[in-house]
Amino acid sequence: MHELRSFNKQLRKYKSFFRIRFSAGLQYRAAALAGIVTQFAWGAMGILGYKAFYNENPGSFPMSFEALTTYIWLQQAFLAIYMMWIIDYDLLRTITDGGIAYELCRPFELYSMWFIRCMADRLSKVVLRCMPILIFAAFLPKPYGMRLPQDPNAAIWFIITMVLGLLVTVSFGMLVYIINFFTLSPMGVRLVAASLVEFFAGAVIPLPFFPDGLRQAVELLPFASMQNVPLRIYSGDIHSTEIYLRAGLQLFWIIFLIFLGKRLIALALKRVVVQGG
Repeated sequence: MHELRSFNKQLRKYKSFFRIRFSAGLQYRAAALAGIVTQFAWGAMGILGYKAFYNENPGSFPMSFEALTTYIWLQQAFLAIYMMWIIDYDLLRTITDGGIAYELCRPFELYSMWFIRCMADRLSKVVLRCMPILIFAAFLPKPYGMRLPQDPNAAIWFIITMVLGLLVTVSFGMLVYIINFFTLSPMGVRLVAASLVEFFAGAVIPLPFFPDGLRQAVELLPFASMQNVPLRIYSGDIHSTEIYLRAGLQLFWIIFLIFLGKRLIALALKRVVVQGG
């Protein structure tokens, strides 16, 4: 009974922290408006670029053009959830300027607090941006607009795997932050991580467009468990029993990355030296 009360107390504490960070993220409406315009432009350019190739021989591509346009609009709508270049610079400065001393004084376990913080920041950004893009894409004429999923089962698994993809992204992003305990500058790690995720998660080119051998190898990496799985389930490119395998792989990466992150942060905190008064 005592353990249950203690657990509930801890849960309320983290829920309050999540609400604070989520509300703070909702304040940046002008940045969200600029982001919506940019994402419309990027989505339109991508679709028109692919259309030029599809006009030559539509049957030679691994996804139908309608599935591809749906993939691109969903990618733009939920960009803030999956992109690794969306970094919390305040958190990085906390590590490099000694602010970590204040963080350790808070009544939270450090890894869990930063995990909740990153998740709330990403969700607040996507809440502000996703609906205008989804509504706009839904009213575009075929084949340039976004279509509904082929069956209700795909819609349900899209939501489940989108949540799992968010957790994979945040847990991988936590490694990027934690590695900065061991380096002099966050720049290199941040650039390498953003480039790897952008390419191997299907942000630049959807993974079905990769050569077969490379695609099968890349699909086992954690990057492929981010945006690749939910967007392809919605567009109908992943279906039937393959959905369960992809969702299982997402769960595996969440557990592994969180375990690794907790081990690394424990090692880092043993070596932390805060200089100055």
